Amino acid sequence: MEESENPELNPAPAEPSPVKTETTEESSPTEAVEADASEEAMAPTTAGMQWCVLRVASNKEEQVRETLARKVKIEGLETRINRILVPTEKRPAPRGRGGAKKVVERKMYPGYIFIEMLLEEDGSIDEHAWFTIKETTGVGDFIGSAGKPSPMSKGDVDKMLMQVEKAQEGAPISVEFAKGDQVKIKEGAFENFEGEVDEVLPEKGLVRVVVTIFGRATPVELEYWQIEKT
Repeated sequence: MEESENPELNPAPAEPSPVKTETTEESSPTEAVEADASEEAMAPTTAGMQWCVLRVASNKEEQVRETLARKVKIEGLETRINRILVPTEKRPAPRGRGGAKKVVERKMYPGYIFIEMLLEEDGSIDEHAWFTIKETTGVGDFIGSAGKPSPMSKGDVDKMLMQVEKAQEGAPISVEFAKGDQVKIKEGAFENFEGEVDEVLPEKGLVRVVVTIFGRATPVELEYWQIEKT
C-alpha cells in the first residue's frame, strides 16, 4: 500500500529493479551487519559519552561484541553503553596464487573492542554496567589505570571511525609513517620500546620497526596503530 501511494519513491512499480529485488530477497546477515557497521562508523560520538578500549580474548572479538550487545539490551543499559565496535579492514591476501587478487577481512585491533559508554564523574564505570561487562565470557580489563578506563582522545576516536568507514567503502588503509621515523610502541609485547621505522608495508598495513632488545637491533613488524611518532 505504501509503495503505490508514493510514486516518487517507486517510479516504475511494474518493472522493479533486479538489484532491489535481489537485495530484498537474498541479502545475507553478513551484508546487513556490514551496512550497520558502516552507519555506526559515520555517526559522531554520542553527547556525554566516551570511547573506551576493552581487552578481550584473541579471535573472540566478534563473539564478545555480540554477547555484550545482547546483555546490554537485556539489562536495560542502553543509556550507559551505546555502540560496541570491532573495527575491521579489507587487505590483499598474502601469497596469492594464480595472479588473482584476493581480499581478506582482518581485525584492525586484534584482542580489543571499542565501547562507547557513559562514565561517572570520577571516571569510573557504573557498577551495574561494569558487572555486566566483566561477567561476559572472554572479557579482560579496560585500558586505563587504578581500575578506571582511559577514554580515547577525540583524535584517536576520529581516526578509528574514519578507518572503519574507509574499510567499509573498500578504500586502501593509509599508513602515516615513513622510513627513518622515530617511534614509540604503545601496545603489545614491546610496549614502551622506542625504535626507528625501517620499512612501511602498506599492502599489509604493517610497519617494520628496529628496536634494541638485549643490546641487539631487532626488527619487529607492528600494526600501524601500535606505534606513535616521538
